[in-house]
Amino acid sequence: MKKQTAGIHHISAIVGHPQENIDFYSGVLGLRLVKQTVNFDDPSTYHLYFADGGGNPGTIITFFPWPNARKGRIGDGQVGVTSYVVPTGALDFWEKRLRKYDVEFEKVTRFGETFLQFDDPHGLHLELVAREAGEGNAWAVDDVTREVAIKGFGGATLYSSAPDETAATLTDVLGLEMMGVEGDYTRFKASADIGNIIDLKMVTGNRGTIGAGTVHHIAWRANDKADHLEWQEYAMNHGQHVTEVKDRNYFDAIYFRESGKILFEIATDPPGFAIDESPETMGTKLMLPPQFEQQREDLVQSLIPIQVPPNKMK
Repeated sequence: MKKQTAGIHHISAIVGHPQENIDFYSGVLGLRLVKQTVNFDDPSTYHLYFADGGGNPGTIITFFPWPNARKGRIGDGQVGVTSYVVPTGALDFWEKRLRKYDVEFEKVTRFGETFLQFDDPHGLHLELVAREAGEGNAWAVDDVTREVAIKGFGGATLYSSAPDETAATLTDVLGLEMMGVEGDYTRFKASADIGNIIDLKMVTGNRGTIGAGTVHHIAWRANDKADHLEWQEYAMNHGQHVTEVKDRNYFDAIYFRESGKILFEIATDPPGFAIDESPETMGTKLMLPPQFEQQREDLVQSLIPIQVPPNKMK
């Protein structure tokens, strides 16, 4: 039986100073810091998660902030652009807001849609697009109300070292539907209301290099643990070299690098971010997995102090 992912679960990127990261994604874009923890593979570094008010799959962007990280180069083998979706009619608001915070942007049109494209403080390529589908975000930051707030991911633009093979992985492994071709891009769609549109660049360029301002990986959704194990076997049977299941505390994860050199993850929707703190207090303090709790004092001293935005759920 053919499997189909609902769409993007999360996107993880490498950035610079953690406070600059928080100030931009919470203060400018109006996302909620839903979890502050550490990189499980490098616990001296934060792992920060931003999302809608509930921390729902399809809205989650995560960051490894290394203040002294070398600058990366966005290119083939990476997510080139991360797209966010806002309610219809909200782009005028976002043009004004980006100008207010001196964020340079440009308008582009792709597949009949208008996008506002800009970079975050560390060089990550972002864009905003308005669409009808998707629930409103009740997380409020000053004048970013539910009527204009980012609902979650619109999707992503992938830069591949082997576009035809990446296209085959999107359709034959992940179960996305090919929607059309425009210029250098092929569009694919998953079944979810958000995090569902993937534009694949069909021409190659320079190979990307990992570093600050680049996406580390893109994660796709699995329904639960049982579905996740099915995905592991399914991807292996389709020629992917899949890792063992890794417990990331808030989801289980498997990884494979598809033929176009983009690192794909498949992650479970549950248990989510309220597993170790309440929905009301998510993101307000440093949370550690059990294996690091005894090191809390040392880890806190090694981490850069950060100021966390107040709760503003409405």
